[in-house]
Amino acid sequence: MDASQIEFGIDSFGDLPRDDRGEVVSHAEAIRATVAEAVLADQVGIDVVALGEHHRPDYAISSPETVLAGIATATKRIRLSSGVTVLSSDDPVRVFQRFATVDALSDGRAEIILGRGSFTESFPLFGYDLTDYEVLFEEKIDLFHKLLEEKPVTWEGTTRAALHDADVYPKTDSGRLDTWVGVGGSPQSVLRTAQYGFGLMLAIIGGAPARFAPYVDLYRRAHEQLGTQPRPVGMHSPGFIAATDDEARELFYPGYKEIRDRIGALRGWPPLQPGEFANDVEHGSLYVGSVETVARRMADAIRALDVGRFDMIYSAAGSVSASARLRSVELYGTQVIPRVRELLAEKPAA
Repeated sequence: MDASQIEFGIDSFGDLPRDDRGEVVSHAEAIRATVAEAVLADQVGIDVVALGEHHRPDYAISSPETVLAGIATATKRIRLSSGVTVLSSDDPVRVFQRFATVDALSDGRAEIILGRGSFTESFPLFGYDLTDYEVLFEEKIDLFHKLLEEKPVTWEGTTRAALHDADVYPKTDSGRLDTWVGVGGSPQSVLRTAQYGFGLMLAIIGGAPARFAPYVDLYRRAHEQLGTQPRPVGMHSPGFIAATDDEARELFYPGYKEIRDRIGALRGWPPLQPGEFANDVEHGSLYVGSVETVARRMADAIRALDVGRFDMIYSAAGSVSASARLRSVELYGTQVIPRVRELLAEKPAA
């Protein structure tokens, strides 16, 4: 593994932070805070900012590409990604057009991470039937794959109108938008990602990261059988950095528990307990702590899965203040990432 080639990103869903008075900010303020965090990330050397799509009151970003367009005009080098675009309840043609526009505004820095999404609110909101959950994604990812060629497309399916020699604009300068698929643990999704030649982004939000190693292996074996070159594999997980381990846990835990319990109530999970939280921080997929603690845990995960990219979901605790989030992004770029590279460059102990 060449440590210098590993890429590092930050992810956000536009979670609502608190201001310095402890009040939860508005959706508009949360979007502006996300832009400020991305600008700082660009300045401190972070490679990618990825914004997820949600249609819920606890998240401000429902249109990632619109926010990315704003970030594009205020940054110089950072790549601009969704994380994820819920393709099942969107139109592939419009998705391509919007990201091709971001690509133009950013001088070629746009990329897309496609996915099914972790919630289902977008389906009734945009008039889709959840009984079509599987076929919607299968057909739309097939059409999107064809659109990436940037040539006239002829396509027919059951979930949208057919296209007959249709050309789609704008075109990109490079001729192709970089595309990944976010996968939460389905072998079928891993195989489909390999078949289309997309990058694989593993959503690892709990438990030991090593349990995803079979999916990385499956992705690479699928490419071997197809005779194609695999793309780098990435992972994204929640994290937060502060001056000390105790401070990071103290700031992160209340908001993380609130969000985790709210989602858990919908999915039949028991409330998060302090011991479970501590175990996931120490052995699982929460990268919460001081610079040294987070860097060592990240390096261990990158080695365990042999991934080429690590994206930290830096805004996963709503009770954290906007200023603490900015400080976490700064520490991630200026101290954690260089330290991870140092650790990865070290020879393993005999």
